[in-house]
Amino acid sequence: MSSADGFKTDIAVIGMAGRFPGAADADELWQNLRDGKESIIPFSDDDLAAAGIDPSVLADPQYVKRRGFLSNIAAFAASFFGFTPREAEITDPQQRFFLECAWEALEHAGYDSEQFSGLIGVYGGTSSNSYQHLVHAHAQTLKAVGHLQADIGNARDYLTTRVSYKLNLQGPSVVVQTACSTSLVAVHIACQSLLSGECDMALAGGVSIQVPQQAGYFYQEGGVAAPDGRCRAFDARAQGAVPGSGVGIVVLKRLQDALDAGDTIHAAIKGSAINNDGATKAGFTAPSVDGQARVIVEALSLAGVDPETISYVEAHGTGTVLGDPIEIKALTEAFRTGIDQTQFCAIGSVKTNLGHLDVAAGVTGLIKVILALKHRQIPASLHFETPNPALDLASSPFFVNTALSEWRSAGPRRAGVSSFGIGGTNAHVIVEEAPPLAPTTAARPWQVLVISAKTSTALEQATSNLVAHLEANPQLDLADVAYTLQCGRRTFEHRRMLICRDRDDALDALRRHDPARIYTAWQPDS
Repeated sequence: MSSADGFKTDIAVIGMAGRFPGAADADELWQNLRDGKESIIPFSDDDLAAAGIDPSVLADPQYVKRRGFLSNIAAFAASFFGFTPREAEITDPQQRFFLECAWEALEHAGYDSEQFSGLIGVYGGTSSNSYQHLVHAHAQTLKAVGHLQADIGNARDYLTTRVSYKLNLQGPSVVVQTACSTSLVAVHIACQSLLSGECDMALAGGVSIQVPQQAGYFYQEGGVAAPDGRCRAFDARAQGAVPGSGVGIVVLKRLQDALDAGDTIHAAIKGSAINNDGATKAGFTAPSVDGQARVIVEALSLAGVDPETISYVEAHGTGTVLGDPIEIKALTEAFRTGIDQTQFCAIGSVKTNLGHLDVAAGVTGLIKVILALKHRQIPASLHFETPNPALDLASSPFFVNTALSEWRSAGPRRAGVSSFGIGGTNAHVIVEEAPPLAPTTAARPWQVLVISAKTSTALEQATSNLVAHLEANPQLDLADVAYTLQCGRRTFEHRRMLICRDRDDALDALRRHDPARIYTAWQPDS
């Protein structure tokens, strides 16, 4: 990926979706990040006892009663995706959430997979399955659905192929597993697949949901988990991260193709790289300065950008005694290619807000950066007060961003995103703000808004969602909204149509459910 080739090797991010601790979607995630909110929540003994945690565990002083928590993991649009109730019941929540977010991500990108003429690939990974033992504990359910169906609903192998089957996607469908770096490695592989022509659009991400959700964790001195349930990345008091659950997916397309199609582009991936530490480190689980520095240098080289043009790095940032100093040293080595300037690049970690989302951590960091580029603001990295003296931040290119700040840059805003997995597979991605849009021609004076859903209840919800979206985004061009609703959404049996002049006109009619303006009908798919 070289800048000398213009947009030929850049990859556009045209859509995203996810569920995160304290946030039902990416928009709510941004609100929480902007407000400096920590979404790692404490559990009471009553909460934990109700979740089945043994009283002896609750009494253990090493048991930390905090976690990044996803609400309502039992909810699933089973009938929408053609699942029977029993099939849904025996399917790992990780696979359910990944499937729902894949659909939402494509909708966010403005594409109906049935109408897209190219190949769509799927790349992603999932954490180990903590749900399967509950399935096998219910003998009658297991007998009714059969062991094969139970295995398909719970094995990692079927995470991406289930999405391809349910959404009729015919590009490559690949499960990626590299521990904590899984989802960012999936993004890298998806980019390579796009550049090689294996697919024309790609979904990439990861999911991690542990069952039960309401559960703490054991602290072990010298381990990777924090004793007080707070991740204090780069701080002198840092002693580890906090486990959390989440899912994130981005939709990728070759940048020139996205520009030609008039897609909404949220950011551009200029370059990405992956590698492994090999054996030149203290142990299998230990990070490596050399390995991390090499992957960052390679990503910068492939992106064709100089380190001094990077103004923010979303770090792996686990807040561990061993990991933080190694990460800063590796970043400093990668950036010190003839640059003596100090503390010109902000650094932060979303783990201070959400906890460590395991295989979903990398894509969550990427989504944070994309949102920050869109809003031209850098959110605070939480719980940082006194720099860890082992980091020597003062003489490095980096400073920890401790408050929401305007993202100023002499040139295009650029960021690096790091994700490092236990076992040594490292990933780094260079992200740049979206290129300026070409001016559009004047739209016709009247627009047709079309909404459809599988049920009448879902149609009402879809209408409410459209109202909320128009209210929250007054800058939207109504012609773009109309086009996406007509061409970028699957058509279902229950349909609603409104002819309107502008956003205010549309909102007025939709809020009042004006029967003289809105036509609602049920009709079979053609």
